Amino acid sequence: MDSSILLARLIGPYIIVIGASIIFNQKIFRKIMEDFPKDPSLIFVTGLLTFITGLATVLFHNIWVADWRLIVTIFGWLVLIKGVFLVVLPGTLIKATKIYSDNFKLVLIPWGIMILIGIFLTIKGYIN
Repeated sequence: MDSSILLARLIGPYIIVIGASIIFNQKIFRKIMEDFPKDPSLIFVTGLLTFITGLATVLFHNIWVADWRLIVTIFGWLVLIKGVFLVVLPGTLIKATKIYSDNFKLVLIPWGIMILIGIFLTIKGYIN
């Protein structure tokens, strides 16, 4: 199976589930956003897992072409960069969380768009 198809099948549903959970469980997610930055160990472990996920995606799918596969590559790079920030600069998470907590629409609007991207990738992964 093509790596683009495999990653679209993995990333698409992942994005849909995470986005839907944020939209349908806003009260719980706000609590998570308040509590997460208070635990440095959790930030570090999350950063390591995020870094490894992004690195694996970039290593197996660093395809810079002008079609849908670019979404998978960009996703990998963004996850890799986020993992680096969480491990190397965990204080940035605290600042970002404060901004997002104060204006929750800054979370909902991008995740609405992310759900659409997830649906697109899922279709590409399972229907192509």
